[in-house]
Amino acid sequence: MSPVGSTPGGPPPPPSQGSEGHRSFMRRAVALAREGMEKGRGGPFGAVVVSAGRIVGEGCNSVTSTCDPTAHAEVVAIRSACAALGRFDLRGCDVYASCEPCPMCLAALYWARVDRVFYANDRGDAARIGFDDADIYRELALPTPERSLPVLRLADPEARHCFDEWMRKADRVPY
Repeated sequence: MSPVGSTPGGPPPPPSQGSEGHRSFMRRAVALAREGMEKGRGGPFGAVVVSAGRIVGEGCNSVTSTCDPTAHAEVVAIRSACAALGRFDLRGCDVYASCEPCPMCLAALYWARVDRVFYANDRGDAARIGFDDADIYRELALPTPERSLPVLRLADPEARHCFDEWMRKADRVPY
């Protein structure tokens, strides 16, 4: 997988919507953060996905209201955009987030293959209000056996067989 927004010879050109477009998309992400927070959906985080100068997906943090630890604003916005566009690949899209994406959201943004991410508050700002991802960043940098969460391999022949079947599957959709 190539880095988000990478192209031979450098990053993609800046989006065409201009600085006012950037500000309006960021204002929408921030408005979603406020709305979700005020309605008790979750923490103060919002995100929008933009394609061809229009919002195609949006979300606010909904962790506590849905009892889903993956319902971060960026993940909710990615799900919304993919459903609206009818595809799992968000190449050609930008994401505007009210805060720097956490490690989980950043990984999801890579998997979605968005072109670029703009954010307002940074991880230090988030840490100051109780959303500190520093431990996760440190853990991910460690070799697997040294992490605080035990992640252990339990090999199974059927699991390998399933992978082999996938490779022979004529109609598989690579992603």
